[in-house]
Amino acid sequence: MPTTTTSTPRGPRAVDATVDLLVIGSGTGMAAALAATELGLDALVVEKTELVGGSTARSGGAFWVPANPALLADGSTDTLEQGETYLDAVVGDSAPKARRDAFLRNGPAAVAMLQRLTPLEFFWARGYSDYHPELPGGMAVGRTCEAKPFNAAVLGPELARLRGGVVEAPVPMPVTGADYKWMNLMMRKPLVAWPKILKRATQGIGGMAVGRHYTAGGQAIAAGLFAGLVSAGVPVWTRTALTELVAEAGRVVGAVLTQDGREVTVRARRGVVLAAGGFDHDMAWRHRYQSPSLLPDASLGSPGNTGDAIRAGLAVGGELDLMREAWWFPAVAPAGPDAAPQVLLAERSLPGSFIVDQDGRRFLNEAEDYMSYGQRVLDLEAAGTPVTQMWLVFDQTYRNRYMFAGSVYPGAPLPKEWYEAGIAVQADDARGLAAAAGLPEDDFVAQLERFNQLASSGVDGDFGRGNSAYDRYYGDPTEQPNPNLRPLGGKLYAVRVVLSDLGTCGGLRADEHGRVVRAAADASTDGAVVEGLYALGNTAANAFGTTYPGAGATIGEGLVYGYIVARHAASLG
Repeated sequence: MPTTTTSTPRGPRAVDATVDLLVIGSGTGMAAALAATELGLDALVVEKTELVGGSTARSGGAFWVPANPALLADGSTDTLEQGETYLDAVVGDSAPKARRDAFLRNGPAAVAMLQRLTPLEFFWARGYSDYHPELPGGMAVGRTCEAKPFNAAVLGPELARLRGGVVEAPVPMPVTGADYKWMNLMMRKPLVAWPKILKRATQGIGGMAVGRHYTAGGQAIAAGLFAGLVSAGVPVWTRTALTELVAEAGRVVGAVLTQDGREVTVRARRGVVLAAGGFDHDMAWRHRYQSPSLLPDASLGSPGNTGDAIRAGLAVGGELDLMREAWWFPAVAPAGPDAAPQVLLAERSLPGSFIVDQDGRRFLNEAEDYMSYGQRVLDLEAAGTPVTQMWLVFDQTYRNRYMFAGSVYPGAPLPKEWYEAGIAVQADDARGLAAAAGLPEDDFVAQLERFNQLASSGVDGDFGRGNSAYDRYYGDPTEQPNPNLRPLGGKLYAVRVVLSDLGTCGGLRADEHGRVVRAAADASTDGAVVEGLYALGNTAANAFGTTYPGAGATIGEGLVYGYIVARHAASLG
């Protein structure tokens, strides 16, 4: 067993070592290491970057695991049978049924394991609908759970190695996804929103006064997992990249790692777990497998996610699958070469807004789930009718009522740098806005008139916006008859939208135990695995195929497969 974590921010020094389970990546891969320790195995986690948490820490932090104990404790009536019905309907034949069945069977036990081995406490985000609730087994009240705000100060000096989140509140306050929904409606539902805002501000600022550091969302999940590893004495080596896997007689037995220019070899008795994210920031692969139109580094995935682990798995015989897929997410275009996209979640669902393409026309239900949104854009490109520009259009009433991009408060002006960069324009009427955005004026004016006609009726006969319970979750409940629709009028704005993502979700094909499946040289080897090698999270091809079942499915899948992988490795004897 290598030396345990030191108190220095740089973390332990990598050395030649032998462990039972070597985990490459410090996102949901930490769950595999935790589960392994409870089963009596010694584990080591290595992380390419200087910070622990991966894309998990940068995420919203929800997890989607049907019939898990946190869900049931808060009053959900969900069952594994309902979950199976739903996943069969949503996923279909886009991924092996054995993969999702293993996820379902092990999900409750995986969450219970986290409750035992970490300081995290969870709650059901009641009302956060599944993404396709109208399908058999779908639930409009949802299955999504989150971590309660977590005091990351329990990490002590290791807090310096925790990766930060993407969105930071203007004052120190932990904001859960459930809080965000209501904070966004602070002007519309003040009696609900403001008590939540004050509670979180008091918790955050008051906590600092007594030495507490409250986090929420993905950073809370990552902090809790990290705290569990620290408590269990599991080392986490940062600045430690995977160079290559070591295989003997066709079995993976360890890995060569590089830390600060030095190579070390770690042997693994029970297996190596690849949990280092996808190929989010490898633009050559993204253009090859997904679309040549994708912007460089527009992904919100961890900066270390460049496909290293996927390539290492390929080098020892693994097979690729679902490489076109990502957890797509529309976002505000970067305002400069060093700026990052800013995600658009509730903004697309709120009344008084719609999205148009370069022709000034709507092309989809703006309020649909973000993965489906991205797939729609790529499908149009593949069909020869590409969407080369996207603009989110809204009026002054919208601007006065709602937050925007998680940082612009109701009534506040859009950032000056957005106008300077040409990603935001404004005008007093539709023709003026079309001219400012470079859109065909007649077509845009006609589209605005058409949208206003539909919005006045409360029924989007063109794209069905507001028909789904998921659409309505981020709508404005004070707007009737449809919380997602309202005619636009008066001063108008448009903000440029680009296709971003939370990370890719195609990668190494894995089986129901998380083992990497070997590329078939002929029919006789089809389905064989690379012994000693596992993949989970975004390093593995999505267990849900081409779909996103509900908020937190990506983290849920990673956590549960961490548990599955550890149990399988422990069973090898």
